[in-house]
Amino acid sequence: MKPIQVGLLGIGTVGSGVFNVLQRNQEEIRRRAGRGIEITMVADLDVERARAAVGAGIQVVNDARAIIANPDIDIVIELIGGYGIARALVLEAIAAGKHVVTANKALLAVHGTEIFAAASAKGVMVAFEAAVAGGIPIIKALREGLTANRIQWIAGIINGTTNFILSEMRSKGLDFDVVLKEAQRLGYAEADPTFDIEGVDAAHKVTLMSAIAFGIPVQFDKAYVEGITKLGAADIKYAEQLGYRIKLLGITKRADKGIELRVHPSLVPSKRLIANVEGAMNAVVVQGDAVGTTLYYGKGAGSEPTASAVIADLVDIARLHTADPEHRVPHLAFQANTLTDAMGTLPLLPMSEVVTSYYLRLRVADQAGVLAKVTGLLAEAGISIDAMLQREADEVGGEGSTQTDLIILTHETREGTMDAVLAQMQALPTVLAPITRIRKEELN
Repeated sequence: MKPIQVGLLGIGTVGSGVFNVLQRNQEEIRRRAGRGIEITMVADLDVERARAAVGAGIQVVNDARAIIANPDIDIVIELIGGYGIARALVLEAIAAGKHVVTANKALLAVHGTEIFAAASAKGVMVAFEAAVAGGIPIIKALREGLTANRIQWIAGIINGTTNFILSEMRSKGLDFDVVLKEAQRLGYAEADPTFDIEGVDAAHKVTLMSAIAFGIPVQFDKAYVEGITKLGAADIKYAEQLGYRIKLLGITKRADKGIELRVHPSLVPSKRLIANVEGAMNAVVVQGDAVGTTLYYGKGAGSEPTASAVIADLVDIARLHTADPEHRVPHLAFQANTLTDAMGTLPLLPMSEVVTSYYLRLRVADQAGVLAKVTGLLAEAGISIDAMLQREADEVGGEGSTQTDLIILTHETREGTMDAVLAQMQALPTVLAPITRIRKEELN
């Protein structure tokens, strides 16, 4: 059978990795796919750099639309990134009858519903294993390996930059700003790290996993997103003393009234495997009713780890290229005509309706009656205390200090209830600084 021909849009870090791995392992890949897979055309604005990357024999152009217009190209790999031109090119490729492979989580999280609908109507595939957790095959696990399960929840460390920062803060006792500068110096964080440190990148990824896990449309605009910029070294130290580590988690969960979709720092028990994922590594925990708890761990970024996922998608398409579109694995695991119904039966819950437990740190006046007042407000709201830690004043502010830190771990309560209690606590004259609130996830 003649090789399937691929056009590559963008040959930066990931694109060059895809080209190199495909060249290096072409015989192994051909044996698995049942036919050859060849990149025959590359589009990049920097034509000279692209030619240097792919060598002779590959057509290099500076116009992506030349690839889309080429009738010999079967699959288009989109590695440009962003929401703008990438969206236009992906939709044009679909309209031209091309299958699409993309690592663009931002594009799919925001415009996925439109893109998947267009692909279904045209009978082509859009594959995106590389869009979530780099080289970890989590999309394939959710779409295929766990298809017998009613997924109950997913929790993932799915941004390597923030996990590196939190790991360094914990191991070295440094504050966020100091570690961010070091992460930028080492190349773990971008010059503008906003998408990473504010949780947006993780939210894009967990939005896609949520849609696949629960058969709901892609709804990034309804996700709750909170980053790590307000975390201090003190909170990481106190969490450790209480038997927890702080991780930025992407969480999606099936609840009684709908689906939770949220990204925020979380206290995780130190004994959990995911709590011990350090540095820039990624990990995802999936809880299914039949399989129980499963853990997926590996590199979430990088040239060849991401290329591994892109090429896995190419192989899938090569295998299914001639198959009846009605009998391929659906883009979001569930048949497309069932997703609209799911919007009504499984709405995304507002954060005020989420039920979880909490870590609270209050900087308070070191005087009698403060603890009783704070715990009294929690009791009045029906929030029970799991554990408590009160520091000596001189540990917090030095000798002669009149302030201390009060750390409280609560049992589960509704977020809206906690919001109301925190407002009451903050209004107390003996609470001397903004209260730190971090959600706690036991991940049982």
